[in-house]
Amino acid sequence: MSASPLLRPDTKVYLAGHRGLVGSAILRRLEAEGYRNVVTRTHAELDLTDQAATRAFFEAERPEVVILAAAKVGGIVANRDAPVDFLHQNLDIASNVIASSYAVGVRKLLNLGSSCIYPKHAPQPLREDALLTGPLEPTNRAYAIAKIAAIELCDAYRAQYGADFISAMPTNLYGPGDHFDLTTSHVLPALLRKAHEAKVAGAASMEVWGSGTPRREFLYVDDLADAALFLLEHVSEPGPINVGTGVDLTIRELAETILDVVGFDGDLTFDRSKPDGTPRKQLDVSKLRDLGWTASTGLREGLERTYAWYLAQRA
Repeated sequence: MSASPLLRPDTKVYLAGHRGLVGSAILRRLEAEGYRNVVTRTHAELDLTDQAATRAFFEAERPEVVILAAAKVGGIVANRDAPVDFLHQNLDIASNVIASSYAVGVRKLLNLGSSCIYPKHAPQPLREDALLTGPLEPTNRAYAIAKIAAIELCDAYRAQYGADFISAMPTNLYGPGDHFDLTTSHVLPALLRKAHEAKVAGAASMEVWGSGTPRREFLYVDDLADAALFLLEHVSEPGPINVGTGVDLTIRELAETILDVVGFDGDLTFDRSKPDGTPRKQLDVSKLRDLGWTASTGLREGLERTYAWYLAQRA
């Protein structure tokens, strides 16, 4: 536990990946809480896969706190089709940011990963100690290995140098700032867009990739932003800490809820030629709950907010 408050209004925080789904939510939260010394860079301004450029940035800015939310992300198809890109880019980002943070004396670093780090057939719900106990889901193995390497690197800096670097593993995220490309997006935004377009077109049905039977857990991204600040202030230990709701549902149930939120009354069809991915992925969130944090946004409420944001972006 932290001995004294880490985050003050003038604490210099570098938020890597501030334009992404996670980073934009954390930036909203930091600004709402009155933190006035948050440093950000777009990819055009700073390529975090460039070791020399990353080190030069850290030497110039010297942040006190780093939140590593930058990553190359995508859905099942994108991960399957471009494993080299997902492995290389995420390894480079993590290595450069973590090493540079230590080099300039960053007081605390929060590394944000993904629940795909856990073995495909690990016992459900997924506990933190399931890490590295079995084979990964093949469709996103490259991304998962990069995220596992980032956890190990944080833990290695802690063990060898006493660096206060921690790692959080969110479940499937959604919310304002998500992207809705039908080829590269995750399942929830893809279904939301499909439902909206089916409604506008007056279609009789909407297609869902896969069988609809896999179970998934979803966390509203602003809840993750809340958890990120809690973790920075209250947690100092090695290994991943799960962040989620602890509640899952089938893809079919998710699709049905989305249809209801969007107001599309057509039928669902399932394309079983598309991959299902891991059969179930629910996090055991008891560790974080015991520390004092729980998610506050229900799925339907989060979907309604996300759909409103999506409509505003289209407009």
